[in-house]
Amino acid sequence: MSDTTPNPRARRRREPYRRPALGFIAPGVLLVAVLLYLPLVWTTFLSLTEYNGLGDPEWIGLENYVEMFDDPGFVGSVLNTLLWVAGTLLVPVGIGLGVALLTWNLKGGTWLRLPFLIPYALSGIGVGVIWSFILSGDGALDQALAAFGVDDTPRWLVDAPLNTVVMILATAWQGVGVNALLFTIGLQSIPREPLEAARMDGANGLRLFRSILWPMLRPLTAVVVGLSIVASLKTFDIVQGMTKGGPGRDSETLALTMYKETFVNSEYGLGSAIAVFLTVVTLLASILYLRQQLSSKHGV
Repeated sequence: MSDTTPNPRARRRREPYRRPALGFIAPGVLLVAVLLYLPLVWTTFLSLTEYNGLGDPEWIGLENYVEMFDDPGFVGSVLNTLLWVAGTLLVPVGIGLGVALLTWNLKGGTWLRLPFLIPYALSGIGVGVIWSFILSGDGALDQALAAFGVDDTPRWLVDAPLNTVVMILATAWQGVGVNALLFTIGLQSIPREPLEAARMDGANGLRLFRSILWPMLRPLTAVVVGLSIVASLKTFDIVQGMTKGGPGRDSETLALTMYKETFVNSEYGLGSAIAVFLTVVTLLASILYLRQQLSSKHGV
């Protein structure tokens, strides 16, 4: 059994380097504190006050949180956000994995993936503008369907939850390429020996994917899914660009509700309460997902 008692001599040797090390760390810690922790503390404080951006905040305790949960529009935003989480996991991540599997081992596969990757260079607002042109009433899609004799087309951006579904598809158009790229990197890092041995044993197609490829992709899949969950919980730009949360509040997400309450209605306290709620939900979802992944990895 090894002795774990700290060696005084080794500790003395490290002592001259302690202050320089703290000096290198301090700017990063200070930057994080100023840009992340202080705004979080201030937002939490504002969530417990009534404040319209002028004068001094008035302390009202938990009233903003009570008002938030009593608001049917807020409940609808929560449900829409959950739909976004499910949709962005199933569509862009699922299609990205499919594109990667179909092209990673093909000659010229990079060029086949390129068209999927180009939309990722666009901003969310840009994607929203493009798809608004396509899906608006008498827009490009309606005119194309009319050319084939389909006149009674759905109101893509008006009827709920159809408007949320088509916005998820628009997000998938933007996000499939980068997911395919990440999965391709993971596939290319898999050693050739297990794949060749599995093929010699007759494993092909779905059996090869289930037995070899998917288990070896799990670490990367954890990253892709985790990023997708966090991004979908904070969905704002594409909804603002396509429907502005309408009609009414039918397609609002939590991030858009927070924006409207804060910067449109000047209800800084209520908007801060929604921001705190969204932060807590995002942190809890991330922690629970990471714990589940770590537990699965260690067989707990």
